Amino acid sequence: MTRLQESESEAKADGETASDSESRVEAATLPPSADDTPEVLNRALSNLSSRWKNWWVRGILTLAMIAFFFIIIYLGPMVLMMIVMCVQIKCFHEIITIGYNVYHSYDLPWFRTLSWYFLLCVNYFFYGETVTDYFFTLVQREEPLRILSKYHRFISFTLYLTGFCMFVLSLVKKHYRLQFYMFGWTHVTLLIVVTQSHLVIHNLFEGMIWFIVPISCVICNDIMAYMFGFFFGRTPLIKLSPKKTWEGFIGGFFATVVFGLLLSYVMSGYRCFVCPVEYNNDTNSFTVDCEPSGLFRLQEYNIPGVIQSIIGWKTVRMYPFQIHSIALSTFASLIGPFGGFFASGFKRAFKIKDFANTIPGHGGIMDRFDCQYLMATFVNVYIASFIRGPNPSKLVQQFLTLRPDQQLHIFNTLKSHLTDKGMLTAATEDK
Repeated sequence: MTRLQESESEAKADGETASDSESRVEAATLPPSADDTPEVLNRALSNLSSRWKNWWVRGILTLAMIAFFFIIIYLGPMVLMMIVMCVQIKCFHEIITIGYNVYHSYDLPWFRTLSWYFLLCVNYFFYGETVTDYFFTLVQREEPLRILSKYHRFISFTLYLTGFCMFVLSLVKKHYRLQFYMFGWTHVTLLIVVTQSHLVIHNLFEGMIWFIVPISCVICNDIMAYMFGFFFGRTPLIKLSPKKTWEGFIGGFFATVVFGLLLSYVMSGYRCFVCPVEYNNDTNSFTVDCEPSGLFRLQEYNIPGVIQSIIGWKTVRMYPFQIHSIALSTFASLIGPFGGFFASGFKRAFKIKDFANTIPGHGGIMDRFDCQYLMATFVNVYIASFIRGPNPSKLVQQFLTLRPDQQLHIFNTLKSHLTDKGMLTAATEDK
């Protein structure tokens, strides 16, 4: 018997073959989506065709979600962070539930327990990093927090290693292959959901405008692409989403760019939106008060000659952030939808219409946030690449935690450097 035949025999003895697993998964059926439209809407729209009924249901509930979005913005950054955490947990639950429903007949040991344990570990790591970064003074002031912060990464790794060992101990001979499938399923879900939601919170700390404008652009593109596609759509866009059309895709793009420019202009004039979210140690609360940077001050720009001949203007006054909003809205319109296409392919692979039935007419929470997570990553990378610079307040905070001899060494080095550059004179040094 050849080595290949021996390995195949061992694989059959240890568990199912790949073809067996795939056939079992193909045969597995997920619960069909029920009609969860509120009864009052069903009665009010009973005389309409299914197409128009769906249009009204989606429209009414979209307005309700937008109103809820305005409310949580009004409640402030702390509530926003809590909502992001709740959305993350719900999205994770929806994806893990799909995996559990597909493979439930195998009765895999500890699958859901370990999935939620790994979610806890990853959140502990990411939020611990955030607390240490943005609440540095508070952490240094409290002894227990200071110890946890100092050994945070070691504790995080120990927690993950415990889950890893638990997974290895849970392996069952006849289910090796499927258990590793689900191990990978859990980790990919963590990568997609938890990492992206962590980036959303980082964007929020840069200023609420970096949180609100990207999310609003994705929402606007989703709505306008649906509207243009509903009324004018004729040409299919992609096979993964048969209802998506080129007319909706292009119409959504132009509408989102205009919307992004207008929203950015309105928000750039308010400090509560443009100032970074910082923690005030004196009041033990978040503050969003600052002197707006040049990014949020009106400037005059010359209009290219070709456009001048059309509109008759030579210059235009606008906020520099509006120029950045064009990049954000363009990504939300042209690349963001691929997050939705990815989710559509995922759902088609498991023969389901929606991730869940949480929102009537819209599906699950993940159905609404499939594009948002991709957008969050782009915004974070965009800020790090083109916007963010050194933060003096964080440097000072870290400087104050050093030993006196280290502080003195840095002081002398800085003084020597400033003197060499002529920014600090000898007379000033004597004083």
